[in-house]
This record gives sequence, C-alpha cells and structure tokens, in this order.
Amino acid sequence: MIGNDSYTQIKRLIWRSGFFALFLLAPVLDIFRFDLNKNHMIFLWHPWTLGIDSSKTGFELVFDMFILFFLPLGLFLWIGFYVSWKWGRLYCGWLCPHFPVVEAINSLMRRASGKLSIWDKEKLPNEQMDGKRIEPNKMWWVVTIVVVILISFVWGAALLTYLLPPKEIYGNLLGGNLTRNQFIFIATTTLLFALEFTAARHLFCRFGCAIGLLQSLIWMANKKAMVVAFDRKSAKLCADCDRSCEHACPMRLKPRSLKRSMFTCTQCMQCVDACEKVQDKKSGAPLLKMLEEHCALDVSDRGFGRKPVVPERCFSSENTGKRHCACNQTQYVPVRERESVDNSKNALG
Repeated sequence: MIGNDSYTQIKRLIWRSGFFALFLLAPVLDIFRFDLNKNHMIFLWHPWTLGIDSSKTGFELVFDMFILFFLPLGLFLWIGFYVSWKWGRLYCGWLCPHFPVVEAINSLMRRASGKLSIWDKEKLPNEQMDGKRIEPNKMWWVVTIVVVILISFVWGAALLTYLLPPKEIYGNLLGGNLTRNQFIFIATTTLLFALEFTAARHLFCRFGCAIGLLQSLIWMANKKAMVVAFDRKSAKLCADCDRSCEHACPMRLKPRSLKRSMFTCTQCMQCVDACEKVQDKKSGAPLLKMLEEHCALDVSDRGFGRKPVVPERCFSSENTGKRHCACNQTQYVPVRERESVDNSKNALG
C-alpha cells in the first residue's frame, strides 16, 4: 500500500505510471510511431522522413541524412550512455514499461504462493522485519492468471499500434473485425508475453533485453557510478535480520554483495527502503545506502585482492541523504599498496 511506501517508491510509482501511460498513448496521440501504410515515422504529430528526393544534390541528401537521422540518433545514444554511466539501469527501474509488470506479477505470485517466481525453491517469510506481512492464498492464482493474460493482450495490441494506425487497430478490436494478419499478430504476441511474464520475466530483464544489458555493461565500466553500498563496519547488525533487503529486490539479487553480483540492479532502491525500515526499529542507521564517486569503490572495486579504503563519512550521520561526501581522491588506497608502504616505513625505521 502507498501509505507504507517510502517517498522514493511513491516517486517511482508516479514516474513509472506516467511512462507506462505514454507507452500506450504515444501511437494514439501521434507522438511516436511507425506507419507501415505510409512507410515512414511519425514523431510529435509530424511525418519524420529522411528527406530522400531524386531532385536533391548529393550534398543535400547527406546533409538531410545527418540532420534527420544521425544527429538525433547520436544525441539519443549519448544521453543513454551518460545516464547509464552515472546511474546504471535507471531507465529500467524508473521508466521501463516492462518492469512495473515484473513487479506487479512478483507481488501477485507472492500472495498466491509465497514466492516471487514459479522457479523459486523456498518461500519468503509471511511476516518480515521491515513490516511487510503477506499470507499466501491460492485464490490469488486466479487473479494472477487473469492479470497476466490481460496485460499480455494490452501489450500485444499496443505494439501493433506502433506499426499500423491506432484508430484502425482499436476500431477493429472494438468492432470485432480484425484482419487475419492483425489477429495473428495480437494472438501470437499475447501468447508470447503471457509465457514470458509467467516464466521468464526475470531472465528477460537480466539478459534478454538489449537495452537493459547495454546499460549494465556501461555501468560496470564506471567504478564510481551509483551503487547500493553496504556499511560493512556495522555488519553485525544484520546477524538477526531476516534478509528483508533481499526479499524486497524485484530482480531477486543480494544487495549486500559486490557490484559484479549486482550486474542487473535496476536502482529501484527497494532494498534500501527495506533496510531503513528494519534499522528504524533497531539502531536507527540504515546499513544500505545509494552511494557514488569514491564512496562507491568499496562495492565496485573490491575483490581479487583489492580492498579499497572508503571514507568513513560515506555512512556517517552528517552524510545522510547524500550519495557521496566531500572526500579527497587520495583517500582511496588499495590495501596491498598501503601494506607495501607500511612495510617500507618499518624497514627504513
């Protein structure tokens, strides 16, 4: 329920709802779609063609191609690269119209079976330390199946409106007179989406979606990008916890692990919110936090003999609400180098 959600999750709900509405309405309002009948794009209510005309000179054709295709494409790719470099799969967790479906079906399946997926072996606890309480009831399977079929049908019909005039598609749907090809397209996509949403939605998000995979690869290359960081010095506070942070993750990841194990993190921050709720009842200081710059190195550059020295202020109370601290770059020193320096000093002493 929204009343129990954090401010962050309420913001996510607003962003995701708005983008999902845009996904459905963009073709209807001629904001963005491809018209197979006219064989060109429609963008912001206007035809978007490449300006190819036999009457134009070679220079004019090249110039039009650059302005109408390569420049917009380059700008789009640059923005996507920058966002992924800084914040990872931010699009997936905050905008992608597929991810809200993943989370919704996770929630329904948990109510039906106590698990987030049909492939999970163990059930989640009915009552968690973060305050979440869900008693599984098999009757929820009926709701789950209906929702999966309904959403799959909506997705199938919506995708077809990106290729053919929405007025024609929705008119034929309401009138019950879809053409043979239109019926085959919607029926096939509905079946495929139903199978994917039921049995492979997490696998698709992790490795099947080219956009998500590319975001992860770019994000992994930046060791100072935003990550879910874990306050290791206070790890003892996790001893009696029921792993509420792991249960909250819609991608079924383990938030207290290293960055390479969080390859498909969508930056939804649900694990951070769960940890805050648990620690509010205990120490008052959350052990998980979204951090970047030098504060992120403990998660992104740890392992294989490297143990970065992360400034203590990253998790201090004075840094509450901030994703990084005003730390000097020289404070990052791998343990091997630090031990080498100490040994050299002792030898000289």
